[in-house]
Amino acid sequence: MLSGNKRLNALLGLGIGAFLIVPWYRVERGFFSFEWPSDFPFSSDLAPGLLQIFAEGRVWLVLALALFLIGGSAHFMADANKRGRLLVVTGTIGILYMALQGLAISFTGWAWTFPETAFGALPLGQPAMGAGAILTSLIFVLFIAFGLAERGFMKGDAFVVGSISILIFLVTVFIFYPIGSMFAGSVQDFDGSFKPDGFIRNMQDPAIWSLDCVIGGNRCGVAWRTLFLAVMTGLGSTILGLAFALVATRTRFPFKKGLRLLTVLPIITPPFVIGLALTLLFGRSGVVTEALDTLFGIEPSRWLYGLTGIWIAQVLSFTPISFLVLIGVVEGVSPSMEEASQTLRADRWRTFWRVSLPLMKPGLANAFLIGFIESMADFGNPLVLGGSHGVLSTEIFFAVVGSQVDPSRAAVLAIILLSFTLTAFLAQRLWLSGKNFATVTGKGDSGAHAGLPKSLSVTVYGIVLPWMGFTIVVYGMILFGGFVKTWGLDNSLTLEHYARAFSVTFQDGALVWTGVAWNSFWTTMEIALISAPLTAAVGLLTAYIIVRQKFAGKNAFEFALMMSFAIPGTVIGISYIMAFNLPPIEMTGSALILVACFVFRNMPVGVRGGIAAMSQLDKSLDEASLTLRANSARTLRRVILPLLRPAITAALVYSFVRAITSISAVIFLVSAEYNMATSYIVGLVENGEYGIAIAYSSMLIFVMITVIAGFQLLVGERRLRRENRVSGMAKSNKIRIAQEKTA
Repeated sequence: MLSGNKRLNALLGLGIGAFLIVPWYRVERGFFSFEWPSDFPFSSDLAPGLLQIFAEGRVWLVLALALFLIGGSAHFMADANKRGRLLVVTGTIGILYMALQGLAISFTGWAWTFPETAFGALPLGQPAMGAGAILTSLIFVLFIAFGLAERGFMKGDAFVVGSISILIFLVTVFIFYPIGSMFAGSVQDFDGSFKPDGFIRNMQDPAIWSLDCVIGGNRCGVAWRTLFLAVMTGLGSTILGLAFALVATRTRFPFKKGLRLLTVLPIITPPFVIGLALTLLFGRSGVVTEALDTLFGIEPSRWLYGLTGIWIAQVLSFTPISFLVLIGVVEGVSPSMEEASQTLRADRWRTFWRVSLPLMKPGLANAFLIGFIESMADFGNPLVLGGSHGVLSTEIFFAVVGSQVDPSRAAVLAIILLSFTLTAFLAQRLWLSGKNFATVTGKGDSGAHAGLPKSLSVTVYGIVLPWMGFTIVVYGMILFGGFVKTWGLDNSLTLEHYARAFSVTFQDGALVWTGVAWNSFWTTMEIALISAPLTAAVGLLTAYIIVRQKFAGKNAFEFALMMSFAIPGTVIGISYIMAFNLPPIEMTGSALILVACFVFRNMPVGVRGGIAAMSQLDKSLDEASLTLRANSARTLRRVILPLLRPAITAALVYSFVRAITSISAVIFLVSAEYNMATSYIVGLVENGEYGIAIAYSSMLIFVMITVIAGFQLLVGERRLRRENRVSGMAKSNKIRIAQEKTA
């Protein structure tokens, strides 16, 4: 890292750029379109901060400039303690003032009544924050971070303090602020006055809390119904994920590559497509239903529409996530510990149950927590298969976009969902507290993994093989649907759907993308490829800080990150619209709001996967690097990250796939210019164009498989050196015999 003065010099350079070189306010045509330099700096909308103060009359920005200059003056102070105190004070006041002036002053003047009463009306307002204002806010955050480092916080490690500060800032802006905006609206009347009547009425609604049923039944209150479904989905996906991981790593299964492909397929499929495939198989007119009726006289029923159908679809969809989390954990269990158990005459079953499985606890707990939260937040599967038996996510959707808009009800349901998620999170922490699961250390490790007990091997094969067959059938239905004229009615083969969606022609010697799906396809690929590396980077950096660093409020910080994952995408979409449709931060209709949504919605998977993998890395690895005078940034880059390759791959794959297949939040955030694939497919389904929708989904699956393979080649595999102990002993014996002969 740079020294204190060099860090301040860098911030001063950024500050000069923020006030002189870039527009202070939001560029309507897009900052990265680079159309604005032609009118810069003399246009009132594009003027930099300094001209906004002295030429445009926005005098309230003087205080931001003054605070920046005061903080920059710390460069001339010799005492590190005083320098750090000045940076912390000016940074704290600066970031609070930037937020306050952004919220208090809107397009037309004061946004609040009391400052207008106290100071009088403003002659002009201000647009949303742009590059200059955002860069200045970031500088104030770094003032705080570098000031704390100067005062010895986190042992003076500026990289760690800066990372924590920026992550807290980003979490506040993109998680707490939008959710807070939505909750504030739930207890307000249309004129903005406080009115909690709707909130209280919905909190007491018996339709939410009714227990007049068998637990988990379709007539239960929506809260208990959702909780039961989430627990069952978490258990099912974790058991299946562990079975797949064991078959892939601890058996001689001949089709391991095919197994890995099948475990990835459900996660790279839009959820409503799996629901449609299950309907064609098991619905009242489904292939299996009609076959049972014809062969055995079993009358068709609606058993699929309800919690049973949702559970099948969710386990099918979320098992790959558990597999991606668990495979690195299963591979990381030390063979030497298993060999030590067998040396002490423990059989394979006892070794697995008492040694291997306990070392997998972090992965199992994280896999269950992710499955539980995914089920809570899932929207597509319940929408297609729920019928009249809704869950919290669909109830929130209909409370927002139904015939009677009720934001108070949506907020109440979101609070209930968060309480369930918090309970699961705390239970997981309690289960893992006080235990050490390190299996990868700086010491040599030898031997090969112990084989599975025969009974366990038969069991996992009995789970995996039928599930593989079921998955193949489901995806056969999806693939078949893209090549028939009318799925389920006219099954004659055709290529018409692919031609309409992805046709390409040559006009005037140039390639023209004439298919109706190309526009949303290229937009989706661009946004997904931008958001995936950002999601992985932020998630793994956060995991490093949580596992390796100790600071006040760490538990609250970790839960805040998980909160974005726990809230249904519907609520995320609505809260982003409410928060970012007006100053101080206006992003609606842009690609930036989609990228931000994907990064902070999907980041918890990278965090949980990184925590599970990093729990197995002994801290002596970090300490050895730091002892050799490497700073924390270099240690993270050269020591930790190479050992986290399974977690990096999982974070990249998951974030890329979710950016393409997400629907619940995206459907509120897309625009005519930036239309995502899933919202376009939903529009096709609503218009009855099922063939094109299936063809589009099939193309997305093929593209995602290709990109995922590219990610795996780019990141590579973690190589843990396992020497054969027997060969090592033989080599030692040869040396001893040679020495004896020489003697």
